[in-house]
Amino acid sequence: MSNLTVRPALVGPLEENAYLVVDPETRDAIYVDPGAEGDRLIDLVKASDATLRAIWLTHAHFDHIGGIASLRREYDVPIYLHPADRPVYDAAGEFAEEFGLPFEAPPPPDQDLAEGQRLTVGRTTFDVVHVPGHAPGHVAFLGPGIVFAGDLIFAGSIGRTDLPFGDPARMLESLERAALWDPSLVLYPGHGRSSTVRQELRSNPFLSGLAKPLARR
Repeated sequence: MSNLTVRPALVGPLEENAYLVVDPETRDAIYVDPGAEGDRLIDLVKASDATLRAIWLTHAHFDHIGGIASLRREYDVPIYLHPADRPVYDAAGEFAEEFGLPFEAPPPPDQDLAEGQRLTVGRTTFDVVHVPGHAPGHVAFLGPGIVFAGDLIFAGSIGRTDLPFGDPARMLESLERAALWDPSLVLYPGHGRSSTVRQELRSNPFLSGLAKPLARR
């Protein structure tokens, strides 16, 4: 199991989960999907007495990246994004405008994410898993005992595929893959409450039929 401290912040009109992830020993930290309210997210870093090292993005929808500009003014840290989501990243301001929501465009990403890549927070290692469907470059960050799933899976539901760049067929493939994850993993989604893979296999109608043997474990 991970010894990391995960501090969720519910941000923005779409109530996105921004996660400040801190290694309590090294005091290194990263943000997963800092979606809005950048000044508040900065305050949370300062209150944690940790050093922000990076920004990891599961995908580039505007409600997941809207706090980056503020964070980068305060912290010179790299932004990690899968390159297949760069068109989504670049169009985020247009989508926010369609929703009538304020949005400050972030600087360009610094580092490409890729399937099988390994990232670290302090002494803890995460695997990058490419799970497209909700967005073409959507990834999950799979660590010891936890997974940051973005908008792949929610408690009781899954991410939409009817948005621009969405792909229902690829989403199904990604869900089939997620159904094989360790059932004990704590699942931190992009919206809503946390869950476990086991719970979603048992009760989520979009996953419950994909891995029935695992659901009983």
